[in-house]
Amino acid sequence: MAVPVAFFAVFFAYPVTAIVGRGLKPDGSWHWGRFGDVLSRPDIGQVLWFTTWQATLSTALTLLIALPGAYVFARFEFPGKQLLRAVVTVPFVLPTVVVGTAFLALLGRGGLLDELWGVRADMTVWAILLAHVFFNYAVVVRTVGGLWAQLDPRQEEAARVLGAGRLAAWWRVTLPALGPAVAAAALMVFLFTFTSFGIVQIVGGPAYSTLEVEIYRQTAQLLDLPTAAVLTMVQFAAVGGILALHAWTVRRRETALKLVDPAQTVRRPRGAAQWALLAGVLGTVLLLILLPLGVLIERSLDGPGGYGFDYYRALRSVEASGGTFLVPPLEAVWNSLRYALAATVIALVVGGLAAAALTRRAGRLVRGFDALLMLPLGVSAVTVGFGFLITLDKPPLDLRASWILVPLAQALVGVPFVVRVMLPVLRAVDGRLREAAAVLGASPSRVWREVDLPMVRRAVLVAAGFAFAVSLGEFGATVFIARPDRPTLPVAVARLLGRPGDLNYGQAMALSTVLMVVCAVSLLVLERIRTDRSGEF
Repeated sequence: MAVPVAFFAVFFAYPVTAIVGRGLKPDGSWHWGRFGDVLSRPDIGQVLWFTTWQATLSTALTLLIALPGAYVFARFEFPGKQLLRAVVTVPFVLPTVVVGTAFLALLGRGGLLDELWGVRADMTVWAILLAHVFFNYAVVVRTVGGLWAQLDPRQEEAARVLGAGRLAAWWRVTLPALGPAVAAAALMVFLFTFTSFGIVQIVGGPAYSTLEVEIYRQTAQLLDLPTAAVLTMVQFAAVGGILALHAWTVRRRETALKLVDPAQTVRRPRGAAQWALLAGVLGTVLLLILLPLGVLIERSLDGPGGYGFDYYRALRSVEASGGTFLVPPLEAVWNSLRYALAATVIALVVGGLAAAALTRRAGRLVRGFDALLMLPLGVSAVTVGFGFLITLDKPPLDLRASWILVPLAQALVGVPFVVRVMLPVLRAVDGRLREAAAVLGASPSRVWREVDLPMVRRAVLVAAGFAFAVSLGEFGATVFIARPDRPTLPVAVARLLGRPGDLNYGQAMALSTVLMVVCAVSLLVLERIRTDRSGEF
């Protein structure tokens, strides 16, 4: 646990604490009264209210739309199922900047709705909610569907034999069994939407502000660190509560049920109702997921002289960006790939050691350590990025001019995914195998190399893929620390969208398409090498 604890202490706790200290302890003494001053402001009250109710509504809509998909993927066998499963998961690994850009191409000025019916739906709450459902659809499908596929269908069939109707049997038998998975999925969706940043900024515009967006505005635009510190602490407390509830639901899901092999529960659809349900889910995937991504690709090819690669060719020129960049925007592709590879290596080392430590010990200390590893998913990335600038500026950690600063920030987001992927596999390794190897004279390092590693090799590859994808799309912290001459893809897209002109807009669509393709290819490769298809990710 030493390396992960040191990593999180230096590159997570220290920057966040420094930002809070700058805001609440400017003269050496704590000013706790600022909590009341900030939280009593009407504008901050509106931000807190909007953050909470849009996250609640986003979660409810996601559950309503995605639960039928979870059932279809859990119970039905049909041609192209694995490919469709990968397609459904693509939005989850897409950067929020790409998601926002895709919905801008669908709902915004000059978008598909604007061209067909003269209607613009960007800069509205409904655009934000729809983008959140798009982004989190896979969370429900894979979290709930992973458990649903392992529930014994004979329990519900027994209730039907005893006289219960189809709906009553589902309500009284299946839904209670699915309760922990539904709760876990709902909490994760609420967490992601509660801390939403890129989607609200791009699709919602300046009229809407979540806590994360407001922290960015107070920090980067108004330089009001006291207000930013108070909002950071509020978000930290909310996220801590959500993660504690999530950990409790996960423990219930792991211990409450006797599960069966998913291969025993899937079958081809039977009857008109089941085929209609399958068709409805396919239609939802088409309209909710494929349509926005397709419109994004179409807009990237719709140049001033007709369809072609004009916007892609413009990415090679500094002049075409109108002074937005010091280097050609295309260099952002190579910068992002290099940064993401370095972040993946860091995340694998830190996350792999953390997962190994969690399999060796138990107790409250380890549970607390496990919760610590999840905090970067919910704590303000804006705070972390700005904290990097004001803390890592003195020897021996003067990293502000170093390229490694960006991968370190990206790795903070990648580590939780590495731990979540590797931990179940490591826990599944029979401890008696390690003991037998030790009795035969193998050292601990050789036991790991010859017993554990062959069993977890594929899990390591999957963890690396997820860490690479999420590092590639990290935006909240990177927007502060990426150098002007070395922008990343999400930062480059955001800068292009922030400048007027069709050429900048087209280049943003082209860069977003490139980023989407890289993430989608990474995910398709993961689906090919993943061995356990019954779980979540």
